[in-house]
Amino acid sequence: MLKLCLCVSAGLPFWEMETRADDVLYLCLEDTFFRIQDRLFRLTDEADSRLHFAVASCKLTDGLIVQLEDYLKEYPDSRLIVIDTLQKVRTASKDNAYASDYGDISQIKEFADRHSLAVIVVHHIRKQNDSDVFNKVSGTTGLTGSADATFVLEKETRASDTARLYCVGRDIEYQEFVLRFRECSWEMVERKGQEQLARESIPPVLFRLVEFMQDKEKWCGTATGLLAAMAETDTPPTVITKWLDEYRTAFLSEKRIDYAYRRKRAG
Repeated sequence: MLKLCLCVSAGLPFWEMETRADDVLYLCLEDTFFRIQDRLFRLTDEADSRLHFAVASCKLTDGLIVQLEDYLKEYPDSRLIVIDTLQKVRTASKDNAYASDYGDISQIKEFADRHSLAVIVVHHIRKQNDSDVFNKVSGTTGLTGSADATFVLEKETRASDTARLYCVGRDIEYQEFVLRFRECSWEMVERKGQEQLARESIPPVLFRLVEFMQDKEKWCGTATGLLAAMAETDTPPTVITKWLDEYRTAFLSEKRIDYAYRRKRAG
């Protein structure tokens, strides 16, 4: 977050993406000014005057939004506010957990929409494994449901310097970034968009099927016969049948290949 704030305040590219120089407020509520200064010295020789810090704030329930409104009166050109972390601006609630999560993020979103700026809220993830990485966000789905976008940063192992950043949102396509931690900041190694990720999920044998059909108007036969004609030995007939059915709309039709399957009396 500190690197992002530095880049936006100075109008410098962040992970090869352009930024526009504007005022930035970083609420680093788990840090001290000494710790922030130490990190700044590792990242830059001189921070831009548009970058502002605070290490304490009110809670959401007792004046944080008013404090942010007052800040904007002094710095009306601000376009990015980072709240690090969410837990530092929340108060314990006995209300329904989902309603509480949804309400907290909705307050921040309403403020951001009203002033046409971005607010990034840093939060923790759970340690338990889940097939959907976005289910690891600590709390209920009220947090991710009320936010415009959710980003989950997950290291491969505790000791690893490599991690993946998963991004999903209402106004952005699903993306994944491979990052490496170097000199106090995460540097981008690779960026993959939704189309590239979808393409990587397609079984390689289907690409070879497309090549096989390039000089043919039609081919008819069993799955076993198709694999034999393609000289494929590593794919079982039942599997190729399943994949042909699964990807006939998402992939084969895009390659202008129509596929139909039917059983005859002989089999």
